Amino acid sequence: MTPAAVTPETGLHIHAGNLATGRTITQSSTIGTWLGQQAIDFNPGFIQPSSSCSSTTAQTNPWWRVDLRYIYRVRRVVITNRLDCCPEQIDGAEIRIRNSLENNGNNNPICAVISSIPADVSSTYTCNNMDGRYVSLFIPGDSRILTLCEVEVYGEGGIKQADFVFWETINGFIFLIQCIVQ
Repeated sequence: MTPAAVTPETGLHIHAGNLATGRTITQSSTIGTWLGQQAIDFNPGFIQPSSSCSSTTAQTNPWWRVDLRYIYRVRRVVITNRLDCCPEQIDGAEIRIRNSLENNGNNNPICAVISSIPADVSSTYTCNNMDGRYVSLFIPGDSRILTLCEVEVYGEGGIKQADFVFWETINGFIFLIQCIVQ
């Protein structure tokens, strides 16, 4: 895990590194050796995409998701497209962030829609500090393929979802209590 510093203003951890590193990845399907975990392996796939990029099969509404394990305030997401062929396999992908796994996280709010990314290019998408545990990429439509060579997530946070917010009633008053993981 990347070292973090607690800011006195927010009590949130600022992480200098990629929040997706070492996290659990799930994707809707896998073609051959194009495993979902390869999209967070620090290898953008410029030499051998099939062993360093992830890809779904052709399907309706393909998706890829990283579980950050905690709720973070996501500042930006960086996506690297493949080098060899088919750079259009990222076109129309929606970056979605929040805490729900309803519809595999694909109903969460949209940070950005990727119109296109040229081959061998990384693009940065600003997410305006969206809070969430899950970061998903989702392409709506039939017979679509989602290929990702690298996904990076940057932000601040570290709030356990189970401890995020709970209510306590004392003498008829409701208090909101927020627990921050140190």
